[in-house]
Amino acid sequence: MAVFSFDDSDVLGRVFSVDTTTVVIDVENDQALTSMQVNRLVALESIAGQHLVGMIQKITRKELVLDAVEDIEASPIQNLVKVALIGTLFDKRKQQENVFTRSIEAVPRIHAACYAIENEALTRFMRVLSSTDVDESSSPLKIGVYTLDDVAEAYLDGDRFFQRHAVVVGSTGSGKSWTTAQLLEQVAGLSNGNALVFDIHGEYGSLKEKGFRHLKVAGPGDLGDGKGIEDGLIYLPYWLLSYEAIVPMFVDRSDSNAPNQTVMMTELIRQSKESFLKDNGDEEVLANFTLDSPVPFDVEKVLKALKEKDVEMVAGSGGKPKQGPYFGKLTRLVARFESKINDRRLGFLFRGDNSSDYLNKLAVALTASAGEQDVDGGGVKVIDFSEVPSDILPLVISLVARMVFALQQWTLSENRQPIALFCDEAHNYIPDRSQADAAAEISIDIFEKIAKEGRKYGVGLVVISQRPSEVNRTVLSQCNNFVAMRLTNTEDQNRIKALLPENLGGYADILPALDTGEALVVGDASLLPARVKVHEPRLKPNSATVPFWEKWSSDDKREDLAQAVRNWQRQSTKKLDS
Repeated sequence: MAVFSFDDSDVLGRVFSVDTTTVVIDVENDQALTSMQVNRLVALESIAGQHLVGMIQKITRKELVLDAVEDIEASPIQNLVKVALIGTLFDKRKQQENVFTRSIEAVPRIHAACYAIENEALTRFMRVLSSTDVDESSSPLKIGVYTLDDVAEAYLDGDRFFQRHAVVVGSTGSGKSWTTAQLLEQVAGLSNGNALVFDIHGEYGSLKEKGFRHLKVAGPGDLGDGKGIEDGLIYLPYWLLSYEAIVPMFVDRSDSNAPNQTVMMTELIRQSKESFLKDNGDEEVLANFTLDSPVPFDVEKVLKALKEKDVEMVAGSGGKPKQGPYFGKLTRLVARFESKINDRRLGFLFRGDNSSDYLNKLAVALTASAGEQDVDGGGVKVIDFSEVPSDILPLVISLVARMVFALQQWTLSENRQPIALFCDEAHNYIPDRSQADAAAEISIDIFEKIAKEGRKYGVGLVVISQRPSEVNRTVLSQCNNFVAMRLTNTEDQNRIKALLPENLGGYADILPALDTGEALVVGDASLLPARVKVHEPRLKPNSATVPFWEKWSSDDKREDLAQAVRNWQRQSTKKLDS
């Protein structure tokens, strides 16, 4: 049975003008005009067995100049409707009936009829969308139901969603975290699912069931308790830092001696790595390693050598000692070294396992899929960064992202297991370059590289933010899928509009009017740009807005403030054994 079966009485108007992807409809019947609404769907006559499907973008009522009207009896009012073409519905294509594609093989002819897609026709069309998504995609991803017809399931192509990167945006309270949790639930349910979640505030800690594994970057309260990766506690050794990351951590670029400090520090680190490889008899790595190679080195020995160089005396003329070339030039570097090493907040960098085997354990914990994990399930790894100092958060997250990308890059293509990086609160560590400090610049570089090249190595990005206007432009420009929830800030709305295809830019005008849990879904993974009611996740993230008035009206007492003070002092919310 054909999805669309229209007759002459159903005609809303006729094609008045045609552009590449835009059509203007002339509507003579005023009553028909009142039934048309912006963002509703219409069908246009095409060649036999096909209908073009479009979305209403603009409705205008224009008064004509009477002198230009040849027939004085003609109406001086012209009703025009602008429609963006979004795809073609085939009555039959190859062996399949009723197939919708986003291709537009033929534009409508002038005077072709335009019909509204509503009631039974809308229901049948939405069912075609759902069945086409499921049939054509080897990995359908259920997102919710269409707002136009809440019986029809809205699916995304899971391959295209992660291959071509995605953006999930929305103001606080719009349902952004629920949408993310709903996506993660489906990834966790796959037999070989593989995703890494950068959890900045610990709000995804409640997603606990088979398929999820929770990891935490060691905080000050975790140091020295003997726990490790097996217990979900991870350390990120300093020797994993790249040259670009380690220099700004220890060297103050405003210091007049910064070039000397950089040269000496990097040379001592290189020597220390070389010594480690020689002591372990690793000749293969020794022959090819660089300063950026993830090879352990003894930071205490490097510090000791820096102190010696800072006070070194060398033989001068006549055998008299004189100050060495670095005498007094490394003092501030030594002080910064000691400060960083002794800072308990940075214990996850300097207090962990520095053996060569630790890198293998860390690689498995962070990048192994559900089927590759030693533990039961765990395809979705949620990393809690809530106790990482905000000033180095971009540096630490970029360290993990760089490690994941490097492992994928150095894995043989036939053995790669794709992985998706869910970047929650991305504006904090992938900011626009105009707002970036030294640490954020390093983070931007690695995420821009992943955005541009990740598809080739099986690394997908899901950028999640409540402030898309503050997220790096290059990263966003590489994302071809958008799940945009309510956005009330004009700058944020404009950023999303600029990223949408030109003929759909006006579709984003309804962003501030979306209800909680509603989203505009546009991109390569979606057959139809659509307004969708996102399914509520089974596992709720800890992101619910605090009910101010309800709390103020209740008689509930506040939690012990003394404990909050203690947690603040020791920089940890970890419960201590009584």
